[in-house]
Amino acid sequence: MSARSIIDLSVARTEALFESLDPSPFHERDLDPKALAYIVGWAREAASDATFLLRIHMPAPEAARADAGEIGRAIRQNFTDWTTSAERDRREQFRLGRIYLVVGLTMLTLCLLARRALPGILGDSPLTQLLGEGLAILGWVSNWRPIETFLYDWWPLYRTARLYRRLALSEIQIISH
Repeated sequence: MSARSIIDLSVARTEALFESLDPSPFHERDLDPKALAYIVGWAREAASDATFLLRIHMPAPEAARADAGEIGRAIRQNFTDWTTSAERDRREQFRLGRIYLVVGLTMLTLCLLARRALPGILGDSPLTQLLGEGLAILGWVSNWRPIETFLYDWWPLYRTARLYRRLALSEIQIISH
């Protein structure tokens, strides 16, 4: 059974949860950047399989006016949208990785072919060997970026999408104080 992590957030007004510059109705607005950073910061501290309870504390008159269902739907929709965005970014990263790989392998092939052709052009000398080794190194180094992309760069996007997916399933409570 997964643990439940409680995230407490205090606001003076419902509108403070959402981006004030967004002209959409509040239930369609993005979360306020400070609220988002706060929620995500606390969520990152939780166990990787934790479910979330987001408790929004607000003054009693504001809490009485607030529609917990609408606020909950709006917050969950934000995290659903950000999950989609992070997954799209990860797919784009892999697409770029494939381009990097084609460029890297092409460069490696050209460098190795040039290395092989050097003795016929310059003769067999220490300079030819030096240039040949330099070409081989250049060819392999040109593959650093695709290797980095496929082995390492996508993990943060995967973890972010996974966290947003879990936050999209949060239970939301309004608590008056």
